[in-house]
Amino acid sequence: MQKPEVPIIIIERDEQPQAKESVTKVIVPSQKQKWLKRFLALIAVGCLMIAVLAGYYFWNYYYNIGITVSVTPEQNIEKLQRPATQGKPEVVMTSDSILGVAMDFYAIHGLKASIEFEEPDTADTSVYLYCRSADHKADSTYIGSLVADGKEYQSDTHRLGYMAMLGNNSVIGISRSEKVKDFVLEQGGSFFRQFILVSNGTIPSRFFLHGKVERRAIGRIGDQLYFIATRHKETLWDFADALREYGFIDAIYITGGADCYSYYRNRDGIRFDIGVPALYPHKKWTSIIPWLVFRKTIR
Repeated sequence: MQKPEVPIIIIERDEQPQAKESVTKVIVPSQKQKWLKRFLALIAVGCLMIAVLAGYYFWNYYYNIGITVSVTPEQNIEKLQRPATQGKPEVVMTSDSILGVAMDFYAIHGLKASIEFEEPDTADTSVYLYCRSADHKADSTYIGSLVADGKEYQSDTHRLGYMAMLGNNSVIGISRSEKVKDFVLEQGGSFFRQFILVSNGTIPSRFFLHGKVERRAIGRIGDQLYFIATRHKETLWDFADALREYGFIDAIYITGGADCYSYYRNRDGIRFDIGVPALYPHKKWTSIIPWLVFRKTIR
């Protein structure tokens, strides 16, 4: 039931000494005033709805990514600022088979990671491991945010996995947020994005790459980073499930396949091939492919 309008009562008093009477006037709100109040109320409700929708969109886009996350961008930024652990530069290779997927694991120790656009020479003894990083389209446009030595080449958050490098520290994570990218951009570091394989010990409900090829990944157990390569052709689902079962907390995809050669060096600096040596060097997309390169630092 509509409430009756409450009249505005104004009491005017005549201050003349000879006047003894008071005069009361009743003023009823005009139609114009009522319309203005209703209009302002509608605007207020509309602004509130827009704010709620914007907040939901922001939360859904940046945080509701359909999978749990082990490390926040803020925590990874803190890790990048820690004093780097000193150790002898080396890559330690081990092999295992999990859920029927045969894999080689390359534990990375005492090395500095960066993004480079020239494929390393096999005779470059400062390089202890290298592989692909971000992908690119046929027109050379990079897929996913890409930063190399403080220069931004692409800003794109469609792929939620990332790796960030600053000084001798490297981290991987899962987030649509660009906080880590913006931080390393300001600090002169490097950053790239790739598909999620494992996040917080779980795998996504679906993958966007199908078929069977040789698979590659960068994964994390604790704070130890690994480069991982399958020895046979595998589906992405089987590869991710095997990484999860092995104990990787986080893992992001690295482009592999039969056409992807790379190498690593052990503690003594001896080089070992990964893939088919006859495919070296990669002549297609020269100076376009962003290589993830791990080098020993010069002290």
